[in-house]
Amino acid sequence: MGTERFGMPLRVRYVECDMQGRVFNGHYLTWVDMAMNEALRDVFGDFQTLTSSGIDFVVAAAELQFRRPAHFDEDLVIGVGFDPLGRTSLRSTYEIRRGPDVIAEAAMIHVCVDATTFDKQPWPDWFRAAAAMSSIWSTTPAARFGAR
Repeated sequence: MGTERFGMPLRVRYVECDMQGRVFNGHYLTWVDMAMNEALRDVFGDFQTLTSSGIDFVVAAAELQFRRPAHFDEDLVIGVGFDPLGRTSLRSTYEIRRGPDVIAEAAMIHVCVDATTFDKQPWPDWFRAAAAMSSIWSTTPAARFGAR
């Protein structure tokens, strides 16, 4: 199940940098997606567990604010947390940090869908119960930030 704080460590790869020597903006959402999947793995097991149980997620919205640039070979941590579940939606929030500095913040909204038909559906009770037991759900980004 979840830990009190969840963070995914990441080292910036050369391929993620642009001609200005900074991380290209599109990679931040890739990192957020990676961190979300790792946080969900921490709570539910691998993603196949979710799809085998009949649910999947689709992205409904993404938001990203840049504070400072990241550069090649820097060590970052992507802090992850989840807001209380909606009927069909899941809002996740992220802080991307280099040491103590927040360099970017993000939020994603995913919608629960049937894993076969991709029709929107409410979160199943078992998902809600597991989420309720996880300490990374319903916390502020600063409170949940940190390496696991």
